[in-house]
Amino acid sequence: MALDLILRGARLPDTEGTRDIGIEDGRIVVIDPALSADGEALDLAGALVTPGLIETHIHLDKSRILDRCTPSPDRGTDHMARVAAVKPGFTVEDVYERAKATLEGCLLHGTTHVRTHVEVDPNVGLRSFEALQQLAKDYAWAVDLELCVFAQEGWTNVPEVDVNIVEALKQGAQVVGGAPGYDPDHAGQIERIFELAKEFDVDVDIHLDVGPTAEDLDIYHVCDLTDRYGWDGRVAVGHGAKYSLLPGKELKALGVRLADAGVAVTVLPATDLFVMGRDRDHGVIRGVADANALAHCGVNCSLSSNNILNPFTPFGDGSLTRIANLYANTVQRGTSDELAECFEMLTRNSARLMRVKDYGIAVGKPADLAVWAVDSPGDAVATAAQPLYGFKRGRRTFTRARPELHRP
Repeated sequence: MALDLILRGARLPDTEGTRDIGIEDGRIVVIDPALSADGEALDLAGALVTPGLIETHIHLDKSRILDRCTPSPDRGTDHMARVAAVKPGFTVEDVYERAKATLEGCLLHGTTHVRTHVEVDPNVGLRSFEALQQLAKDYAWAVDLELCVFAQEGWTNVPEVDVNIVEALKQGAQVVGGAPGYDPDHAGQIERIFELAKEFDVDVDIHLDVGPTAEDLDIYHVCDLTDRYGWDGRVAVGHGAKYSLLPGKELKALGVRLADAGVAVTVLPATDLFVMGRDRDHGVIRGVADANALAHCGVNCSLSSNNILNPFTPFGDGSLTRIANLYANTVQRGTSDELAECFEMLTRNSARLMRVKDYGIAVGKPADLAVWAVDSPGDAVATAAQPLYGFKRGRRTFTRARPELHRP
């Protein structure tokens, strides 16, 4: 038997010993303890192999703008105003180059699927959308890039927004979202999002419930509309900082409602830690929702990067294991089971959120893989590990040399 690629000596999660993984035409065709086959071979020497990571919520279009748009000094809170001021200067070429650099950082950290949110407010129009559509085509060899179109700075009060959203959906945007917290009519924006989702048969992903108190939650309206439209499993909300302020009993009740409606939650620790509680000079709130607690209620939860190198989050390198490590530290989840659950929020859970059906390590699945020099997926989170190799449909996309200590 001749194969395109054989990964020899791979350790798989929850499997004793090592396996050889045979790949042909971009798919896993055999997994065997000692595969007898010809073809290009890579000896993994017992390294851990997992499915590729999935970035469910990132803003490629407004990443890497610190050169023109600095964070607020002295813990200020004008992040959106600072970004809004520079968006008119975005060009298709500018967005493409910045997004490309950020996307490549994600790829080098083991990511094989990405959902990016794309702003189409009147001050930027469809320029960012055009750039990211081209980026998706150019990097299809390494990543499946999905575009969620939305408005950051208001919708129901800005007539041009609806025109731009509809046009982007007509041009192929796969997801529609919004930021009702910046709209004078929260309910109206959310209802319009669902109307468009139904009209264009696309998924929903909304920035939701960011604030310093647990009052005025929009999530229950989202759940009701999910039920009404039959969009179970096709709706996600990002942030949910207010959920971190709910007492345990109320958080559990919310988790039960989310699970019943089939609404997923993406927690974005880097941004929420940076922007929440900036009005306080002591006892600063963290604003990071406990995804593990929601998961125990049956909610599908993921962890993601959100912003990278802009005023909302002037940090980031595209590493989802670093994000998961930050999250686990913040919500104080450190057992082996809890850390393993965090890794699931970068992989299997995220695949469910994005409805990636053809995913995982099994015969017949696409060979979208990451290779790690750690003992377990939980260890990858605990150490914020960087992967050694990445593969997209069986093609190696990057190699990272193992560090070598030069002893005297």
